Amino acid sequence: MKSQSGRARGPDLDLGLYVLLDPRFTLGRGLEFVAVEAVAGGATALQLHLKGVSGKEYLEAADRLVRICRTCGVPLIVNDRADVAASAGAAGAHLGQDDFPVMRARALFGPGLILGASCDTLADVRAAAAAGADYAGVGPVFPTSSKDDAGPVLGLDGLGIVASQSPVPVVAIGGIGPDNAEAVIRAGAAGVAVLSAVCAAPDIRAACATLRAAVDRARTRMP
Repeated sequence: MKSQSGRARGPDLDLGLYVLLDPRFTLGRGLEFVAVEAVAGGATALQLHLKGVSGKEYLEAADRLVRICRTCGVPLIVNDRADVAASAGAAGAHLGQDDFPVMRARALFGPGLILGASCDTLADVRAAAAAGADYAGVGPVFPTSSKDDAGPVLGLDGLGIVASQSPVPVVAIGGIGPDNAEAVIRAGAAGVAVLSAVCAAPDIRAACATLRAAVDRARTRMP
């Protein structure tokens, strides 16, 4: 699973343009609308990213988005909640360092659930991979206002070091937009994870199209 391939666990998960769906950033637009527009613009994977909701609300939102994503042919990853992901039939779950442990999630839900892990350092990435993670979300690469508890900024050089030595694909996150997405892929990331750059964009489809073009250009130019 080489980082630059952008793919984890077979040909069906392309991490190139990984859009996080969070209602706090959608300017009042529904998550279903944002999801459809993002996929139309070129998103290759979506993540349901909810904070401060009940398990019931999370599951209901996941159920709705799984139906949309199946129709669109794009995988849905559920943030924080592997149980919700498994129950809704989502493609996978993304787990933070304070969430349900990756190793326990893998033991409970088996190989069928894609598992991503949030990581700050190369040591974190290696530990997550050893625990059963299929990819690592690494950042922040650049300063960001979308995440209050973001760690130290890695920069492109720091990202490159982590990506070049990671045993699993690395998805870069934090402050990524159309002006730097190509550089992030060229630094070795399998893909870019974006939140406000898409969810808060006036034209979601156009924002995704611009980001996807940057990702594709970088991939084309990779040695």
